[in-house]
Amino acid sequence: MGILQCIKMAFRSIKSNKLRSCLTMLGIIIGVSSVIVLVSMAQGSTTNVTNQINQLGTNLLTVNTFGTDLALTQDKIDQLSKLNGVKAVAPVVSGRVTVKEDRTSSQQSVLATTPDYSSVRNVNVSEGRFITDLDIEYRQKIAVLGSDTAATLFSGNDPVGQNILVNGTSFKVVGVLASKGSSLGSSGDDVVIVPLSTGERLLKQTDINQVYLQGKNENQMDFVQAEVEAKLASMFPNNTDSYTVSNQKDLMDTMSSVTESMTLMLGGIAGISLLVGGIGIMNIMLVSVSERTKEIGIRKAIGAKRRDVLLQFLIESTVLSSMGGIIGIIFGLCLGKILSSAFNMTLSYSSSIMFMAFLFSLAVGVVFGVFPANKASKLNPIQALRYE
Repeated sequence: MGILQCIKMAFRSIKSNKLRSCLTMLGIIIGVSSVIVLVSMAQGSTTNVTNQINQLGTNLLTVNTFGTDLALTQDKIDQLSKLNGVKAVAPVVSGRVTVKEDRTSSQQSVLATTPDYSSVRNVNVSEGRFITDLDIEYRQKIAVLGSDTAATLFSGNDPVGQNILVNGTSFKVVGVLASKGSSLGSSGDDVVIVPLSTGERLLKQTDINQVYLQGKNENQMDFVQAEVEAKLASMFPNNTDSYTVSNQKDLMDTMSSVTESMTLMLGGIAGISLLVGGIGIMNIMLVSVSERTKEIGIRKAIGAKRRDVLLQFLIESTVLSSMGGIIGIIFGLCLGKILSSAFNMTLSYSSSIMFMAFLFSLAVGVVFGVFPANKASKLNPIQALRYE
């Protein structure tokens, strides 16, 4: 008997027991859809974390020193900027200020920095301009506002060209930053950026304890970090505990490792439901063998070989699992879209995961169908015909 005929007989058997077949496939459907949804959630989380880290800047190193005795002077910052592999350097002085426009007042973070900050920290201006070298040289009282800060102070009006009071001092708004949203728990939109020379006077702080460095090549960041650490060691001998150099790549690798582990864990949990579905298929196929004992006896009595009976029941279990796999993929995609829209979640679908889930469901049907199919093929035709 050909495979095509076995497939037709399998579908005929499934149609004759529709409710039982649907309940049998339910375990596979739930398993496959669970794998797709849970893994997509984990991959979506990975994508979100990666995007948030990239918002901090590309090829980024952050140097922090602790204490006034270890402040980074302009000479030391220039030495860091001349290191091989360093593309740009942006020193930062930060603090909290009261910003007021007309009757609207708000507490905001202020960053005093240089023009290179925009490229180092991947900051874009949506309106106006960013600070320039001339602003720093002439200590201009100008400010670039974060998108949320601009919306709070000006309620949708164009802030460029308007004046605001920062700790009682008048500053002219020259630009508004494009929204970056929250990144690792902190918002980049609630900020006021001023020239470094102006900010030092405003905050009454001339010590620079934080510098951002941008590397030229992503693949050389470990080398650049080692180079920066060596230079700092020569600048601050016997004070290695008083400064830190953090690499954005290390943060990315750590978060990737965590999210990969989470993906494997969620995929494994969902895979267990597939195994449970496979056990359900085996149980139903064993029941089917018992119910169709006479049918098997008649088939073997009129010439059906053991291979034919084995193939028939194996194909039945495989058809059940493959149909459950296909329906599970469709159901998983639909459920993912519902969850994504209802809970504002980011899901990242992978065609390879869907294909693997389907193949796994197919393998489950084959593996758990072998035992009942083998049992059916070994039935003695005479005993099967006498079965009551």
